[in-house]
Amino acid sequence: MLNQDAIDTLAAKDLPGRGHLINGRMEEPAAVLEVISPIDGKRLTTIAAGSEEDVNRAVAAARAAFPAWARMAPAARKKILIKLADLIEKHALELAVLGVRDNGTEISMALKAEPLSAAGTFRYYGEAIDKVYDEIAPTAPEVLALVHREPLGVVGAIVPWNFPLMIGAWKIAPALAAGNTVVLKPAEIASLSLLRLGELALEAGLPAGVLNIVTGKGSITGKALGLHMDVDALAFTGSGGVGRMLMDYSARSNLKRVFLELGGKSPNIVFADTANLAKAAKVSAAGIFRNSGQVCVAGSRLLVEESIMDTFLEQLAAEAGKLKVGNPLNLGSDIGAVSSEDQLAKDLAYVEKAVSEGGSVVTGGSRILAETGGSYMAPTIVTGVTPQMTLFREEVFGPVLAVTPFRTEEEAVALANGTDFGLASAVWTANLGRAHRMIRAIHAGVVHVNTYGGSDITVPLGGFKQSGFGRDKSLHALHKYTDLKTAWIDLT
Repeated sequence: MLNQDAIDTLAAKDLPGRGHLINGRMEEPAAVLEVISPIDGKRLTTIAAGSEEDVNRAVAAARAAFPAWARMAPAARKKILIKLADLIEKHALELAVLGVRDNGTEISMALKAEPLSAAGTFRYYGEAIDKVYDEIAPTAPEVLALVHREPLGVVGAIVPWNFPLMIGAWKIAPALAAGNTVVLKPAEIASLSLLRLGELALEAGLPAGVLNIVTGKGSITGKALGLHMDVDALAFTGSGGVGRMLMDYSARSNLKRVFLELGGKSPNIVFADTANLAKAAKVSAAGIFRNSGQVCVAGSRLLVEESIMDTFLEQLAAEAGKLKVGNPLNLGSDIGAVSSEDQLAKDLAYVEKAVSEGGSVVTGGSRILAETGGSYMAPTIVTGVTPQMTLFREEVFGPVLAVTPFRTEEEAVALANGTDFGLASAVWTANLGRAHRMIRAIHAGVVHVNTYGGSDITVPLGGFKQSGFGRDKSLHALHKYTDLKTAWIDLT
């Protein structure tokens, strides 16, 4: 049970400036970036402004640590990863509060989605690694053919600011479990919880150089990782524009593998035969407005069968009106802050654009709580959105829902697939046959049925089309951090 006094105590602590974690040591930074909290717009602390040379040193440390880590028995790596999971759980509230101060996610969601999720991820891959077997091929008796899985080497990981611990763990844990070493580059506006994770990893017994963390601007440190000739793979979650740059960097350097989990414009489709419209409205509101809409799988396009449009929209607006936006460290807040002033400006600009193109704002659409100095926006619903409009096609990454009606199942499919993205989706219907038809017809990596969100570590997450081709979570993610090597042995 979360306790407000405990949260307030942690939130009142002064935070010292943070440097890189390279080769098992937290360094004093040569140059710094200011960390501004979106809660109140005030300076929180500083992080290191990394350079290309910092990345070079981190990669060198990871390369030097790789042979011993890769040769370590899987059971030994397992022990360290599970110890790290235990430490994350022990420090869960501290990590959650630290992250909220950095990026503005509401504390109740942050605790579950960040440290507790990360702990579960490290435990899952720690438990899995000594249960994954190599293969013996079915050959003639005079031949023995073995298929070995070997770690790739040095993995670069670049993670976003919305859920840095959760997404960071999705990349770090399977890479380490498989025997790779890692250089992690967090988002410059959300690095603090991952730097603390690095300290806990050392406490858990992770050898020096196995996990290195370099902070700073993506245009410098991210680019240096992408172009580095000694990085064997790059795992990225973020925007399509940056994803394209990373693929270009791979082509210009050593053809390193690039795993991309990019944006989404996910359709949430409500049919008239939905058994519980009240539930659908409540879950749909959470599916777009939680974490101020800053969720890659957010249900940002609502497609509603025309015959129930007015009824459902009334219920949805009522649910949105119940959500309290406020200080994300206050247990009474349902929604926290937008991550930064820049992001808030982008969100508001999308609403202005939608209105100029013919949309109507049903609720929200404006900045609120400006007197706090923080970055807050009201949950926003825009109707009259057509496939030609910008709000239908482009990812906002804010608390803005585009609403579009449809008449037939075929039209719903066409609208659902009518963007460049294909990350997530949802279908609400009481018709089992329709549900299965929609699962097949929707071109997305995830299709929810009569819910939105809620999947766990056991299933993969990733998209189709311009939502990328990386897959985080599940054993599939573990396998992508390994290479296949065939041994063909003549027994005669």
